[in-house]
Amino acid sequence: MPHLELPFFTNLLILLVFARLFGEIFERFKQPAMIGEIIAGIILGPSLLNIIHRTEDIKVISELGVFLLVIIAGLEINIDDIIKSSRGKNFIISILAFFFPIICGFLVGHFFGEEIMTSVFIGLCVAITALPVSIRILMDLGKINSEVGQKIISVAIFDDVLALTILSVLLDIKGTDMTTDVILKVAFFSLLKLLAFIFILIFFYVFLKKVSQKENYIENYINKFLSILKGREPLFALFFAFILLFSTLTETLGFHFIVGAFIASMFISKSIIGEKNLKTIESTTNSLAMGFLAPIFFAGIGLEFNFSSIQNIGLLAMVIIISYGSKIFGGYAGGKFAGLSNKTALTLGIGLNARGIMELVIANIAYKAGLISDEIFSILVIMGVLTTLTTPIMLKRCFDKLEIKQK
Repeated sequence: MPHLELPFFTNLLILLVFARLFGEIFERFKQPAMIGEIIAGIILGPSLLNIIHRTEDIKVISELGVFLLVIIAGLEINIDDIIKSSRGKNFIISILAFFFPIICGFLVGHFFGEEIMTSVFIGLCVAITALPVSIRILMDLGKINSEVGQKIISVAIFDDVLALTILSVLLDIKGTDMTTDVILKVAFFSLLKLLAFIFILIFFYVFLKKVSQKENYIENYINKFLSILKGREPLFALFFAFILLFSTLTETLGFHFIVGAFIASMFISKSIIGEKNLKTIESTTNSLAMGFLAPIFFAGIGLEFNFSSIQNIGLLAMVIIISYGSKIFGGYAGGKFAGLSNKTALTLGIGLNARGIMELVIANIAYKAGLISDEIFSILVIMGVLTTLTTPIMLKRCFDKLEIKQK
């Protein structure tokens, strides 16, 4: 169907109404709303009605949705629980859940005759877990603070940071003579950036730990500062200035802004800023994100779904198969090494399967840099959409079986 050009706000209105409508329908069937929101985007996008395309304006709105979504999740998560779930044998989960899929994805690209760089990007997109999507799924299922939910998030953070580090290396060596010396030099500087990022996080964590031992120390200073200001919503502005500072820091170091936003929001807790201030921030952020921006983000994923550019159906099928099989098996094997039961390890592996925004971000960067073709980009988008659509259903069933076992 030919694309009907509509004004931006008309597109936004249609997208929001359809996303909320389909989200409501799926919630009434006790399924995560995000599935309905993605389907709304598929219906309105190039695959079916071709009414709306994912324009730059919609992408900006979507990124704001991601930004607020990870902040909401970060506010609900105890950073000490995340650190605890990443220690010891649990670290093996992160390693296997990343490197097994990336190797499998690379081998698929190599088998179909793709160039080395293209094959690496296929592996990278297969290996990644979409932190914002995983967070939304766990929030919808009410499992974000469960033991398995904490492990899923900690592994997703590790995998995303590692994937973005590799991405920065690949982009830095693009256009060079690809000699061993150049690759080692670029890898060395990327490692330094990662270590600098970790050092900054440790510094903030230790600082806030010490400050929080003094009862109401930061809360009192915040309240005094807010009493001086005359503008509206000064607390919200101050909070977002802190979040944006961390997001800017992570982007400067070559990582995605959502990593900084998520970690910064985890630093904000009741013991730091006070229960009243925390509830005010949570209420305002939730209203803006869940009522408007997050549905646009998930519907925007559906707008990317388009079969028309796919010619190599065999490659499409293999990428989809290997994306499911390698990621779930990698998480499952890591869980078993960490001493988890079969059902818990399987739940963990399935929880890591959604690609969503992070996979689309990496695929889009590679596409714009000329490192992958139109067809590979479309295949990776479809893989990201399918894994995002199916993971909530599969994960819900796994959690239901876990609850039956525990009773």
